[in-house]
Amino acid sequence: MALAGRTAMWWARLRSPCPCAAPLCVPPWLPAGPAACERLYSSRGKEKLDMSTYPVENIRNFSIIAHVDHGKSTLADRLLEITGAIAKTAHNKQVLDKLQVERERGITVKAQSASLFYNHEGVNYLLNLIDTPGHVDFNYEVSRSLSACQGVILVVDANEGIQAQTVANFYLAFEAQLAIIPVINKIDLKHADPERVEKQIEKLFDIPIDECVRISAKQGTNVEKVLQKIIEKIPPPQCNTADPLKALVFDSTFDHYRGVIANIALFGGEIQKGHKIVSAHTKKRYEVNEVGILTPDEQPTHKLYAGQVGYVIAGMKEVTEAQIGDTLFLYKQPVEPLPGFKSVKPMVFAGMYPVDQTEYNNLKSALEKLTLNDSSVTIHRDSSLALGAGWRLGFLGLLHMEVFNQRLEQEYNMSVILTAPTVPYKAILSSAKLIKEYGKAEITIINPAQFPDKISVSEYLEPTVLGTIVTPQEYIGKIIVLCQDRRAVQKDMLYIDEHRVMLKYLFPLNEIVLDFYDALKSLSSGYASFDYEDAGYQAADLIKMDILLNGNPVEELATIIHSDKAYATGKLLCERLKDAIPRQLFEIAIQAAIGKRIIARETLKAYRKNVVAKCYGGDITRRMKLLKRQAEGKKLMRKIGNVEVPRDAFIRVLKREPDK
Repeated sequence: MALAGRTAMWWARLRSPCPCAAPLCVPPWLPAGPAACERLYSSRGKEKLDMSTYPVENIRNFSIIAHVDHGKSTLADRLLEITGAIAKTAHNKQVLDKLQVERERGITVKAQSASLFYNHEGVNYLLNLIDTPGHVDFNYEVSRSLSACQGVILVVDANEGIQAQTVANFYLAFEAQLAIIPVINKIDLKHADPERVEKQIEKLFDIPIDECVRISAKQGTNVEKVLQKIIEKIPPPQCNTADPLKALVFDSTFDHYRGVIANIALFGGEIQKGHKIVSAHTKKRYEVNEVGILTPDEQPTHKLYAGQVGYVIAGMKEVTEAQIGDTLFLYKQPVEPLPGFKSVKPMVFAGMYPVDQTEYNNLKSALEKLTLNDSSVTIHRDSSLALGAGWRLGFLGLLHMEVFNQRLEQEYNMSVILTAPTVPYKAILSSAKLIKEYGKAEITIINPAQFPDKISVSEYLEPTVLGTIVTPQEYIGKIIVLCQDRRAVQKDMLYIDEHRVMLKYLFPLNEIVLDFYDALKSLSSGYASFDYEDAGYQAADLIKMDILLNGNPVEELATIIHSDKAYATGKLLCERLKDAIPRQLFEIAIQAAIGKRIIARETLKAYRKNVVAKCYGGDITRRMKLLKRQAEGKKLMRKIGNVEVPRDAFIRVLKREPDK
């Protein structure tokens, strides 16, 4: 009877028109009431905002730029709190840093935007804030963010003063002709010296001292004054709602359920649900499903108007459809596409292969989705005899490469093999046959296997960068020696104040790409900062170094290096291989060679049986005869024996981190 009663009760619940009508159906971890009916990832349940109350003259678009760890994300948290975008709690740390890798490392990797509503002198303003990364490897994120802004807040640490990336970011904003508001942060620290920092800003950037705002983002001191400065100093966007729709896609993410979510800045017109829009890049037509702003969570709106920054979901299902820098316009109302962004120039290349070849298609899909979110990565298909099919990826730096690899593991659960990073070299061909084959006289080499022979080349070129080092003066001697060891040429030396010096050096890129930053931090007790920018190519004495096993070259271990560094690199690779390759029944000669010349060698001894164990006394010739016969057998075995390098040995040798 009890069972029949329970069955009837469950049947009644199942027949109810909506699960919400039967409250017991809703699991305790889901929201009760009407919201329980809606998909948790959707923003459908939120009430739509009317953005028409914010005319263009009441809109301010700005970015926060600074060196690493000067307090950009903390200032963004306080601005969100003051404007009521988030509740004031002690847990508000790095609110805009949503990626796991950002929270683990304490750095900003992705530029994040948020719309703030602020009432100043009785007028409601819409402030669109973009928090940017501070590390040189994510400079592309900063330059993209600035394209959607009319002004910047330049944050400088009151304790550290101006550092290398502060200078680089200032010039990015200066070249874009944006209004700059200097903010001196961390004035609550014990050793803070805001007066010294103000003098540095005036000397280097020619900004008057009285324009600097002293704040403590952590404690919220004077942050309200920053908001007032934004409204007074930063001009509103120059655009009109009456113009046809012109929207710039400056960022995009992929959602498994809703497809591509594109972050857009409107430079004209308006956009709403139901509009038919066209991509200037792909020429494909879409219907807008949802528009809204980020507060910092998605907040749907009825419309987005000229000058505003928000997001659009338009049923783009393929990751290749939302190109960053693309222009969106209304169907049958074509406009001149916006200039977009200059294509990014990779500084470091590395091979990426799946640990298991059966995972190739899954890794391909993960790479497509992640490169949609991080468009500064370039991808070329590649294959290797030892590691199978894979890709050669181009990154902006070593930290960028590490973060990309970490995001692949955390967000897509993909485990990969990443080979040693290389830089792109160039060769000017002199052979008419090769020029005809390549179709041009100057070729770019990103894989050592493609390195042309010296006979057919008139000149090799290596990439260079102009590095800026800001350091306390007591470390100058050590740093100059370090730079000279890395084949750098000094270009400039400027005292920022009585304690800090700014050095400018022209570096070959391959000398700084691996461990220069670590060495610099170690020599200067962590006080020196480093930033670099592309400086073109210069002629160099480059050579291809092959690794031979018993006289046979191993293509996967070939490297391109400067002739000065050949011996040291060859010896290191031979030593690593000696530890990685398992011993055989015959001797293995591991050699580093430049052309026909051997520059380093290690010998892996053979396993051998103790053939003289049975000799107990007797003539010495008996003993010698047995050893001679064994040596002849080993010699024959070495002739016909084939050295198979196991896959894990390749991985250990090609790994970035040295084993010792």
